[in-house]
Amino acid sequence: MNDSPPRPRVGCGAAIIDAQGRILLVRRRRQPETGHWGQPGGKLDWGEPGRACAEREIREELGIGIAAGPVLAVTDMIDETSHWLAVTYRADGCVGEPAIQEPEAIADWGWFALDALPTPLTQATRDAVAALRGAN
Repeated sequence: MNDSPPRPRVGCGAAIIDAQGRILLVRRRRQPETGHWGQPGGKLDWGEPGRACAEREIREELGIGIAAGPVLAVTDMIDETSHWLAVTYRADGCVGEPAIQEPEAIADWGWFALDALPTPLTQATRDAVAALRGAN
């Protein structure tokens, strides 16, 4: 029997911005925040640098390449059943055309202007968008 307390999990993703200033978002099929729109990303593996995690997860989920740049936002997601720390990097553009590679995890994707975002948005995406708007 394991009596150790649960531990927080870390997720890494990227706010991918195209040449028109739009952000790439995916609609989640999994918890946390099922049905919400958010930037792509996923769970950090043991010994994996955060930027490498964001790049790997986005390649696995959407089949595109990105270069994770500076940290844009760090979000605490704590509720009754889970505790995640989400790190969002900025990525300017991508290589390839997004296509859902993990249909069990992603229901849809799209490019959205920052003033015409879908709802509901994940907390990490709300934080990242606020940071993007503050930078412009």
